[in-house]
Amino acid sequence: MQSDEQEIRELVSTWLEATKAGDTETVLDLIADDVVFLVPGEPPMVGKTPYIEAAQPYMDQIVPAIDGVSEIQEIKILGDWAFMWSEMVVTITPTAGSPVKRVGHTLSILHKENGKWRIAREANMLIPVAVEGC
Repeated sequence: MQSDEQEIRELVSTWLEATKAGDTETVLDLIADDVVFLVPGEPPMVGKTPYIEAAQPYMDQIVPAIDGVSEIQEIKILGDWAFMWSEMVVTITPTAGSPVKRVGHTLSILHKENGKWRIAREANMLIPVAVEGC
């Protein structure tokens, strides 16, 4: 039997793999129905629908490649709730134009629903940085 920490680490790996593959269905299964995403300079995205709407342009046309690395710095588990913070690097390569690289931290609150960990709240504090060679 896996520990809760191992399950949460697998959730992060699955998220990165599914995002890279453009597998929105898998990503949506990893988040709670009432998820809240916080991103600098944007209003909060509450629920799955705003997430789908925000991700759709990337999945439909302009981004054939999204690659990310997450280095989990801490996971704390408190019963059916957990929090984690990570250092991330995400590179988005559009079909036309130069890659966009974003780096920074995320703070995630997870909730265990029906025996499965899901992201309930996510504060994504990644900022754009220059991509070497561009």
